[in-house]
Amino acid sequence: MNVLRNLLDKQKPLFEKGGKLEKFYYAFEAGDTFLFTPNTTAGKHGTHIHDAIDLKRMMITVVIAMVPALLFGIYNVGHTHFLAVGELAEATFMDKILIGGIAVLPIVIVSYAAGGLVEVVFAIIRRHPINEGFLVSGMLIAIIMPPTLPLWQVALSAIFAVVIAKEVFGGTGMNVLNVAMTARAFLYFAYPGDMSGDVWYYLGDKQYADGFSGATPLAVAAEAVALDGAQPVAATLAGFQDGLFTFWNMTLGLIPGSIGSTSFIAVMIGAVILVATGVGSWKIIVSGFAGVYILGLILNLAGANEYMSMPAHYHFVMGGVAFGIVFMATDPVSAAHTEWGKWVYGLLIGIITVIIRVMNPAYPEGIMLAVLFMNVFAPLIDHYVVQANKKRRLQRATV
Repeated sequence: MNVLRNLLDKQKPLFEKGGKLEKFYYAFEAGDTFLFTPNTTAGKHGTHIHDAIDLKRMMITVVIAMVPALLFGIYNVGHTHFLAVGELAEATFMDKILIGGIAVLPIVIVSYAAGGLVEVVFAIIRRHPINEGFLVSGMLIAIIMPPTLPLWQVALSAIFAVVIAKEVFGGTGMNVLNVAMTARAFLYFAYPGDMSGDVWYYLGDKQYADGFSGATPLAVAAEAVALDGAQPVAATLAGFQDGLFTFWNMTLGLIPGSIGSTSFIAVMIGAVILVATGVGSWKIIVSGFAGVYILGLILNLAGANEYMSMPAHYHFVMGGVAFGIVFMATDPVSAAHTEWGKWVYGLLIGIITVIIRVMNPAYPEGIMLAVLFMNVFAPLIDHYVVQANKKRRLQRATV
């Protein structure tokens, strides 16, 4: 490491003021501070609070929390590929990891490369340091995509999200909308054929096994409602394709879906890491799941269609609800910031998600729109919470 440190120190004058590469200083500074701790210190006079946490460490913590979902996603892509082509019995663990890695890792690399390039360009133009926010967004964008998505669409969505959802608002810490959810929304409405349908299992030049369908559990549930079948949605899921969508399978995550969002268990491991480190708000996570479950129970009582009669806890393990609540709703920039506001914000995300799913089977997933919708209303929620606090304090003061 000393050799690398000395090499960077020798090159640094070229990037400082007056150097030949002065305009690229912030690109150099980003690489330097990523590899080594900055040598800047607080002033010698006055009181200065020192803390081990900074933006880089905070972002790295979120990336670490996503690792279980990413690793399981790689395995699941390989597992479901061999299931689809009828070769699951012959496939070894390493076969599944190899196939999954070939499909997933290029998506992660392209997401980071495309979005990171935009970050560097804006930093150079605006002459400000490159922030570490995209360490998280780049990973999130990649693992909420289907594994068969063309790489050029991954790059396009990352560029669109960074420019439209982040840089036009001023960069890291200024965005109104969650960057990764914006990327997914862009692709969902621009290229719906690649983002939904039977696209989850097929990889390479092999074809589906006879009679196999690549539908997701949400698509199966929505189709059951659309056909107005007499069989309950839960029973339809459990019996689909020799029990592929049993509750246990959906909890474990061995089902088709976006790369990192299928395993409820892996996502909840990430949730524990976020809450334990104080990076993610447990209030938003708890209230988000509460909103899903409470409305699910209420709709069970209504029972207007078979989707409404589905057990409320099924919503937790179907689609991207768990991943969206844990990693998207807790975004410290676009979420509510007041303590009571976090409860309201999370609760409404859960409620809106179920409303979109159940009331509109043509659009089976709801977490994406729910998070983006509440991102817009988060400042309003905080405003009313602050106003209520001020009013309460004024009343105490006049007593």
